Amino acid sequence: MSKIWLIIKREYLTRVRNKTFILSTFLTPLLFAGIIAIVVFITVKNSDKEKIAVIDNSGVFKEKVDSSKSVRFVLNPSVDTSNYVAQGYTAVLYSPNNQINKTPRWQLYSKKNFGVMVKDKINDKINKETENDLLLSMYNINSKAIDSVRQLASTVKIDDIIMEEGSKLSKGNSGVAYAVGYGAAFLIYITLFIYGSMVMRGVMEEKTNRIAEVVVSSVKPYQLMMGKIIGIGAVGLTQFFMWIILISALSSAVGAFIPHDLLQQVNEANKSLPGGNIGMQGNEALIGLAKAQNELSSVNWWLVTGCFIFYFLFGYLFYAALFAAVGSAVNEDPQDAQSLMFPITMPIVLAIVIMINAITHPESALATWSSMVPFFSPIVMMARIPFGVPGTVPYWQLALSMLSLIGGFLFTTWLSAKIYRTAILMYGKKVTWKEMWKWAFRKN
Repeated sequence: MSKIWLIIKREYLTRVRNKTFILSTFLTPLLFAGIIAIVVFITVKNSDKEKIAVIDNSGVFKEKVDSSKSVRFVLNPSVDTSNYVAQGYTAVLYSPNNQINKTPRWQLYSKKNFGVMVKDKINDKINKETENDLLLSMYNINSKAIDSVRQLASTVKIDDIIMEEGSKLSKGNSGVAYAVGYGAAFLIYITLFIYGSMVMRGVMEEKTNRIAEVVVSSVKPYQLMMGKIIGIGAVGLTQFFMWIILISALSSAVGAFIPHDLLQQVNEANKSLPGGNIGMQGNEALIGLAKAQNELSSVNWWLVTGCFIFYFLFGYLFYAALFAAVGSAVNEDPQDAQSLMFPITMPIVLAIVIMINAITHPESALATWSSMVPFFSPIVMMARIPFGVPGTVPYWQLALSMLSLIGGFLFTTWLSAKIYRTAILMYGKKVTWKEMWKWAFRKN
């Protein structure tokens, strides 16, 4: 055991003291925050701003036409397909059955194909104006009354109340659970590749540099493999704990800028009847931050964080042993590594595909049983947990998933150790999975 500890210490300290580790640990959260901010900024600034002339002989569109930020509608009978560009319009919208459009459908003339979002806004506008016109002609309800009713109806929100054991009630939020589940599962997906590949490269380097020959003269191959796997896994955990501390500190710093009175207003608005947030005063950005902070409180962060650490650790150990076995079988040809890695990486890729279904249908049979399989559970189960335990994920499913992952880790470690001890000292021969399988199950 002391020899394994020495290898763990060497692997851990060598990587933690590396400048790349230090920079990536402190800059990665800032980098992700910056990327998100840039994407949002570009999306807002570069959103389509179309100006569309409406030629409506049917009278469906009224004199004052409401427009959105991205599409502006203007009633202008003097515009046609020959001069709309010169007058500053990007398209002309003709109502049915007129001199140019003799069909029963609305027609949009332009020099380009619009994006899907713009087309949806145009269709929604036509549908809304047609509906208003029909209500006015059939029931004499004017458009202002209709719009005010729609505005009041749009303030109606649904509060998710989770009924836990012992008549305890808690607040839920499917949107936040979706985002947290997706983010946690995708983060595990990325780290399995990063740290698994790190283990494989480390084993390959020691083998090709003949360092392994020197090391195995003092320790057993199994001890060398376990020390390397656990040492690199400890590096990953250290990095995650640092990220959690940094993200918590940044969140607290941002929360300090939100006035306490504004937080109280948001809480009261969320509890109130439709229209409860009407009259709230304050900066829009601060109101948005306060709402986001209030919504994030619906997640059981202790449970999510604890499960994340467990599934990251044992998911990494499960796959790292296999990556180590592949690294020990590869000589100097990187193509050999790619061909041997394929059976290992395919379950990880398949897990992310199943996860996309799991976050939309967390109680489906596919999501439930995939979260029990060790090859998929680190990713799929983490996508389900934010939706609630034991509501969406019963305790027995969580326990069975954890036990099967631990059992899978023990099995892959035993399997890989038998491959590792033979392959680590074998040079000059191209190894196949068939041969590795024979090494794993041959009798000593």
